[in-house]
Amino acid sequence: MGKLMTVYLAYAEEAKRQHYLTLSVAEGTTLYEALAQAGWLMQFPALARWCEEVEQVITPAAKRWHVGIYAQKQPLSYPLQPFDRIEVYRSLSADPMSQRKSKSRG
Repeated sequence: MGKLMTVYLAYAEEAKRQHYLTLSVAEGTTLYEALAQAGWLMQFPALARWCEEVEQVITPAAKRWHVGIYAQKQPLSYPLQPFDRIEVYRSLSADPMSQRKSKSRG
């Protein structure tokens, strides 16, 4: 086992339901492996299904990507660095551009 490092996980499942975790992982651990080690793939079945669908994707697609590091979308194969913050993004209920246009017309 390699040297351990600390990473952080954050998931705003809903506006009022958020999850945070600090995790020690071995150097070389991928983003996907950290989600599994944290137990989040068991705790959040929708996240697990999504990960299975995109596990082999190398270049994240902007609109359908649900994970990143410090607001930068990364593939599940991304090798974590010490103190990385893994963020799980939820799908938006409405397009932000459409919402702004609606407000400006109102």
